[in-house]
Amino acid sequence: MTTSTPWLQTEIPGVPVRRGKVRDVFDLGDQLLLVASDRISAFDWVMPNGIPDKGRILTQLSAFWFDLLQVPHHLLSQDVDQLKLPVNIDRAPLRGRSMICRKAQIVPIECVVRGYLEGSGWKEYRQNQAVCGVALPPGLKQCDKLPEPIFTPATKEESGHDINISFAEMANLIGQETAAELKRLTLDVYTRAAAHALAHGVIIADTKLEWGWYEGKLILCDEVLTPDSSRFWPADRYQPGGPQPSFDKQFLREWLETTTWDKNSPPPHLPEEVVQQSRAKYLEALQKLTSNSLPE
Repeated sequence: MTTSTPWLQTEIPGVPVRRGKVRDVFDLGDQLLLVASDRISAFDWVMPNGIPDKGRILTQLSAFWFDLLQVPHHLLSQDVDQLKLPVNIDRAPLRGRSMICRKAQIVPIECVVRGYLEGSGWKEYRQNQAVCGVALPPGLKQCDKLPEPIFTPATKEESGHDINISFAEMANLIGQETAAELKRLTLDVYTRAAAHALAHGVIIADTKLEWGWYEGKLILCDEVLTPDSSRFWPADRYQPGGPQPSFDKQFLREWLETTTWDKNSPPPHLPEEVVQQSRAKYLEALQKLTSNSLPE
């Protein structure tokens, strides 16, 4: 398929909007419209240019998982033509990258589950042989598969990195009963998703999920199991003991590390080669996990 021009921002006059690193979230009253842009972030900065089709890939993957996992979730529809919007709004850019969602009360915890030892988990393990208070066997190598998946929550920070916390700290913040249910739900989603992915040649090393309260029940919100929220590794190239090839933005991070960027000032413009290789990795994740590609 032909590569489209990156879509970096959506405007709907008169509709309140909150912009995250990737999504523009429009408040429709009793519902939300989540529009996934083609923005890409790394090291807590949004890059100046985007990755073509990235938002469409994230949206299609999330919709796939919401359907496959059969857990209560916030997605109502992807049909933007049903929305009551100003008549002069061009809906074409919204199609394929939008989710009309229930408005839930988001639990202020990043629900992280790790099946493999990498990232901040690997850093924490090297310090004290535990991650978020969960003791692990001695002698594990970088990217080793854990004896069983572990639940490692984190705070949701408005800016900067989320902060890893223990389950006890999480329970103090939101209550023991809610914390226990979130742990159960998150581990269940990861276990079933990881089994599906592995059957399709992809290791889900870790992922973070967002849950919210809706009509007295916890439902899965935001995006789910995408290359932005998860580490995806090709199973046929898995070799613990060091960093793994990936289907996520690790390629972008590694390129940034080769530049002179200090991570404290605006990031550099991404070369076309980096843009296209990043797009290819996201698209490969979609194709492997869903056996589908992007529609024209």
